[in-house]
Amino acid sequence: MKNFRLIIGALGTIVILLVAIPLVRMIVAADPALLRATISDKEVLTSVILTIRAALWATLGCTIFGIPLAYALARWPFPGRSIVQGLIDLPVMIPHTAAGIALLMVYGKAFFLGKAFSRLGISFIGTEAGISLAMAFVSFPFLVNAARDGFMSVDTRLEKVARTLGASPWGAFFKISLPLTWRSILSGGIMMWARGISEFGAVIILAYHPMTAPVLIWERFEAYGLKYARPVAVLLILLCLVIFALLRGLAGKRRSD
Repeated sequence: MKNFRLIIGALGTIVILLVAIPLVRMIVAADPALLRATISDKEVLTSVILTIRAALWATLGCTIFGIPLAYALARWPFPGRSIVQGLIDLPVMIPHTAAGIALLMVYGKAFFLGKAFSRLGISFIGTEAGISLAMAFVSFPFLVNAARDGFMSVDTRLEKVARTLGASPWGAFFKISLPLTWRSILSGGIMMWARGISEFGAVIILAYHPMTAPVLIWERFEAYGLKYARPVAVLLILLCLVIFALLRGLAGKRRSD
């Protein structure tokens, strides 16, 4: 038993160090003076706020449409379900620059869908809406798959009992299935938000401006080098660490309650 725990702990520690060492090294190596200047840099703060806000809009939008899809995948057998599941997973696997080009071809003004949105006064090229769209496209599988797994873990007999007691399908969904799946949905939402914040490839093709934090990091690295790109990266990492630690802590607290 002791050897088993030792080996498991050692293997897990290697993975943790693989992630932690580069991040800690980057934070420690950051010039304190440049970091203070970066914190007060209006361009940096604007890009960070834009990144977090656009990722949040993407997550909220996909929550509205993604949860019903996840429920259908978990509960209803239908022709082509495996194809639908494959399409959901595809954005994770394809190069995200390719995803950006695909979005540009559909939501640009050369395609009828882009023209239709343009007539409504909605543009996805070089706008915050385009940033959210790109983030949603590459990150929604995290939310849908987590919600699907959560619904699959709920015993269908509970829904059937609710129906026999007079609950409608909507009532059984909102009073039984959804409350028992909220932890999985929250976990998937956090992962989707995090993935959206870090997105670069699809965003830079669909909406180079206004600049998100990842695009700003790349631009400063290209223009001024590592010294000026690193403080922006450190600021974004620290901010994300605080946000997700709070969210994970809140989810854990509610679970213990």
